[in-house]
Amino acid sequence: MTTETRADIYTRITAEIAAAIAAGAGDWHMPWHHNGGAIARPANVASGKPYRGVNTLALWIAAQARGYASGTWGTYRQWQALGAQVRKGERATAIVFWKRIGAAEDEQDVEDGDDRPRFVGRGYSVFNRCQVDGYEPPAIDALPEAERIPHAEAFIAALDIPTTLDADAAYYRVDLDRIFMPPFGAFEDSVAFIGTFAHEAAHATGAKHRLDRDFTSRFSHQARAVEELVAELTAGYVLADLGLAHHPRPDHAAYIASWLKVLTDDPRAIFTAASKAQQAADWMHAQQPHAATVPS
Repeated sequence: MTTETRADIYTRITAEIAAAIAAGAGDWHMPWHHNGGAIARPANVASGKPYRGVNTLALWIAAQARGYASGTWGTYRQWQALGAQVRKGERATAIVFWKRIGAAEDEQDVEDGDDRPRFVGRGYSVFNRCQVDGYEPPAIDALPEAERIPHAEAFIAALDIPTTLDADAAYYRVDLDRIFMPPFGAFEDSVAFIGTFAHEAAHATGAKHRLDRDFTSRFSHQARAVEELVAELTAGYVLADLGLAHHPRPDHAAYIASWLKVLTDDPRAIFTAASKAQQAADWMHAQQPHAATVPS
């Protein structure tokens, strides 16, 4: 696509995400918060693969705003190939892919594709299953709900990040490379504990000996807000993969204005944050002893 079209997609997706963040500011309910249900991790109808990076966020927002109960998406042609038909007048949702020159597959979560000549950007329009007729989804082999908490507990244990329990607050200290967590009883339930741990573990992935993530050069005094955004998105992605709800965290209300300012100042910022969050989630999955079953 042209540079102008690429800029339009950056601006459009960023504007939709910023609007969703602003709309949820009153109760701190962000676009990446979810109930762990069927629309937790959007997936492509043709490949069955989950969307990644900023596309996950864009499709979460579209599903939430329009009341779609499905997390399955596809292009007009993909639905047609399956014998389904997009209903007349249905509105498409924009996503973006970057294709590495000479590679066979598109990349969804390139951080700054327009600054990397080896990538060519392209926008796609997709439709949700709730917008089509004539499609019957296949049965999904999902982990039973009763097994999801033990599975998630094993998942976070496999990250093998040094942790101190019974702390007075939840935080990650980069100088000690250690997560500090309040006692389990301080949390409303197991999901709240796991979600908080996933957030702090996301911070830990930025350590030099892991993913070596540093936003000080790119975002200067807004680096901390962007890092918090990455950690929140990472927790959202990981809990979606584990089939668990990701609830609002009131202690992050202070960052909402900063997140909106970052997105307003730089339309590509959310692409960077979402890409880094996807990398962090990928790192966590890579630490697991075997391929995990992803609930739906």
